[in-house]
Amino acid sequence: MSPPNWPSNVHYISACSYHSSVSARTRTLLAQGSQTAAASLSNKPCRVLIRRISESGHPAAGQFGLFAAKKIPATRHIVDYVGEIHCDDRCESDYDLSLFRNNEVSVGIDASDMGNEARFVNDYRGISDKPNAVFVDFKALSGELRMRVDSVCEIKKGEEILVSYGKAWWRARKLEVDPEL
Repeated sequence: MSPPNWPSNVHYISACSYHSSVSARTRTLLAQGSQTAAASLSNKPCRVLIRRISESGHPAAGQFGLFAAKKIPATRHIVDYVGEIHCDDRCESDYDLSLFRNNEVSVGIDASDMGNEARFVNDYRGISDKPNAVFVDFKALSGELRMRVDSVCEIKKGEEILVSYGKAWWRARKLEVDPEL
């Protein structure tokens, strides 16, 4: 069942789905975890809320953001980033994260058409001086490489959860929000 404020045009899922572009060999590679996976901080995610952003000065005004339902301690697993795992090009998606890349294959998780609450985490630029959360790759209990959002400092109840999308994300969209880009 989808949470309150979930958009009707996006399928809510609680576990990643694999696109047909992901070969059996790539799935095996992801299960082997060729990257160093981060140690699990907590297997239980935090409770979060999706809220429409009404502040006129907010870069995502009128859209949605992800907020802490209660205080989240520093270095805590907040929520897994769930979507469609794929190996095709998705340059047009604003919800696509790079999961794994080597000389042979590039794997992403795209939450544009299907995902969970993590798809609503916004970039900190124009909202805060720095992010209060980060994207972290980790090994799921199944052994597969996954992505999640972890807090880097205490996040107060009602505070927006903010990450850095990275300079490459902004450059790809040719958006000047930071003079260092």
